[in-house]
Amino acid sequence: MSKIELTAPCNFALEAVLAREIRDLGYETTKVEDGRVNFETDEYGICMANLWLRTAERILLKVGEFYAETYEELFENTKKLPWHKWIPRDAEFPVAKASSIKSKLFSTSDIQAIVKKAVVESMKQKHKLDWFPEKGSKYPIHVFINKDKVVLYIDTTGYALHKRGYREIANEAPIKETLAAAMVLLTPWREDRLMVDPFCGSGTILIEAAMIGLNMAPGLNREFMAEKWDITPKKLWEKARDDARGKIRSDVKLTLQGYDVDEKVLRVARNNARLAGVENQIHFQQRDMRELSSADKYGFVVTNPPYGERMQDNKSVELLYKDMGKVLSKLDTWSFYIITAHEGFEKLFGRRADKKRKLYNGMLKTDFYQFYGPKPPRAPREEKPEENIE
Repeated sequence: MSKIELTAPCNFALEAVLAREIRDLGYETTKVEDGRVNFETDEYGICMANLWLRTAERILLKVGEFYAETYEELFENTKKLPWHKWIPRDAEFPVAKASSIKSKLFSTSDIQAIVKKAVVESMKQKHKLDWFPEKGSKYPIHVFINKDKVVLYIDTTGYALHKRGYREIANEAPIKETLAAAMVLLTPWREDRLMVDPFCGSGTILIEAAMIGLNMAPGLNREFMAEKWDITPKKLWEKARDDARGKIRSDVKLTLQGYDVDEKVLRVARNNARLAGVENQIHFQQRDMRELSSADKYGFVVTNPPYGERMQDNKSVELLYKDMGKVLSKLDTWSFYIITAHEGFEKLFGRRADKKRKLYNGMLKTDFYQFYGPKPPRAPREEKPEENIE
């Protein structure tokens, strides 16, 4: 196994959550930047990162970095990198994405064309070929330029990691799976506590919570670009998937409840939960948020309610927030975690949050309001029977 540097892009403001996930997998983070976390691993780590990281958007293999202010510098430095080490002679290697921020090279189409030409020239020298058929497995190249610093990657993931494979149909304003997972990971919720989403929509938050509670790898039911690569052969992926299946906590029974006023939307949620393999862990019910009540003393509300920018109906949204504040105030020992882009949320809700965290729902800036309830008392420790030592 060789040492490989990977980069995991993520939504802005989720870098710390993702870095913790990477460390929990057993890998060392080398640098945390805006919207991306770098870490070191090996070929097996490519499989593990794609299967397990809940808040990453994709896993990029870093080929190299350098500074370039001219297209000639971009070409020559790209050509020097060891592309042949990763890309076989029959591979398809499109320059799939380029982005440039505060740099002298700003035309993404020109950047893509120059990088493609440079990679071809590099591969010609190393593979001793004059022409590449590009009929084999795909190795998409990504170029990221920030303040004239160029970083070149190969995408190991394919379609983005938030596409878990369970959400065939979504409601009108869905939340991304990666952000839903982050919302759950930013709470102290544990699998023995009740969680309710009174605006569950297509069920994404509760499905992500169920997968977290069951220790189910979010990428277990989908495929990845690197599964067809020479450096990550089929046996590595089989090993990673077998390991992930063995870690699912099938003995756990969760208490997750989702409400929505639209029965059609709830049918979508139930189907999504079935596709995710967690349908037995979530109870979906047609119910208005205003009817929320519970005998449980220490529950969680984690939710993505409607907001004006999302639903184009600001007055009804503001009335809803006022009603939500009244309803949730009766659950005075519960904790509430609510994401919204409405800047007047706290005033409408009738209470200041204990903590407010900026998050992004796609390109939309939102706030994640955290209202902490009291911690439940610790269960009394059971006296262990004395062991007979013979």
